[in-house]
Amino acid sequence: MLREDPDRVRASQRARGEDVALVDALLSADERRRSSGVRFDELRAEQKSLGKLIPKAAGDEKAELLKKAEQLKADVKAADADRDAAASETQDLLLKLSNLVHPDVPVGGEEDFVTLETHGDIRDFDAEGFAPKDHLELGQLLGAIDVERGAKVSGSRFYFLTGVGALLELALVNAAMAQATAAGFTPMLTPALVRPQSMAGTGFLGQAAQDVYHLDKDDLYLVGTSEVALAAYHMDEILDADRLPLRYAGFSPCFRREAGSHGKDTRGIFRVHQFDKVEMFSYVAPEDSQAEHQRLLEWEKQWLTSLELPFRVIDVASGDLGSSAARKYDCEAWIPTQGKYRELTSTSDCTEFQSRRLSIRVREDKKVRPLATLNGTLCAVPRTIVAILENHQQADGSVRVPEVLRPYLGGREILEPVTK
Repeated sequence: MLREDPDRVRASQRARGEDVALVDALLSADERRRSSGVRFDELRAEQKSLGKLIPKAAGDEKAELLKKAEQLKADVKAADADRDAAASETQDLLLKLSNLVHPDVPVGGEEDFVTLETHGDIRDFDAEGFAPKDHLELGQLLGAIDVERGAKVSGSRFYFLTGVGALLELALVNAAMAQATAAGFTPMLTPALVRPQSMAGTGFLGQAAQDVYHLDKDDLYLVGTSEVALAAYHMDEILDADRLPLRYAGFSPCFRREAGSHGKDTRGIFRVHQFDKVEMFSYVAPEDSQAEHQRLLEWEKQWLTSLELPFRVIDVASGDLGSSAARKYDCEAWIPTQGKYRELTSTSDCTEFQSRRLSIRVREDKKVRPLATLNGTLCAVPRTIVAILENHQQADGSVRVPEVLRPYLGGREILEPVTK
């Protein structure tokens, strides 16, 4: 693609607001890699030919050939080093290049998204005769959220879910896993620590590197999403085409430094350093990725509808995609006390970007090629709790439980304030 249509790659970089000069640097490095490879092959061929002549020669001729062989040996060594250096440079630059943006993605920054759908009704609390409380006040009334002790124990943006708050998380996780399993996903409990090649292969050591926790002593990374482990699960494997699509639903803790978010969402548990999440992940043939992307979005919409939340679906703009996504849809739930929609789930079509970096391929009719990977949040727990508490609150501080969660809460229909 870089060699045959570099303008398309330049346009993608430009749409993302990323370095367009990287394309020319890559083309130059690739040319050096190929030319140094040709030079190495030529010298090696000459060296082998010379090696066959030396045993047949004698006297001055043999001495001259031996002298030439010594020079060739040095030249081959230098050419080998040049080839390796050019290949290394090419690979380093390739790892900095983001995925190609899908042509239908709206161009622009974070606020340039396109709203595709709106679902559910936003409650009119004025008409109901009371002002809505925010999720933290409700969480404290219910004995469900403790951010003060979270900060005491671990620092800012940490929290405890207590009592019914802990039970609500478990209900959400179990209900989400039940939906995913019914849809054909294989449930997975994934590692929270991964090696550098897993993190780099999924695209999280590029522009997202500042948000990642790294354990220097062990050279391991804490995942920000189980997408990393699920993508690397088949690293360095060739999968048979008749196994596709492969769909996994991973549950894991997620860790994010939230670099650059100083002053944003500091109240409550909307933006935190550690949270639990159920993540959908698919491996499909590249030609099926767009259809699979729509399926993942439908499963997310099904989930949010079952929680009886008002939400909208947006087509995320090019500058807000993340390096691995060719296209991304977000589902944003209405948060009454903020008076706006906020992201609850997200699904990305990563096309062949991750599979190429992780060396995951598919075998079909004796041919081997990269496959496509996609991911989609099903339930990011804290934000979902925020949306449930605020949208289903009642005037007395109690919260109505959506029907889908009641079987996982012992049939409980209402979360009642606790007496302190």
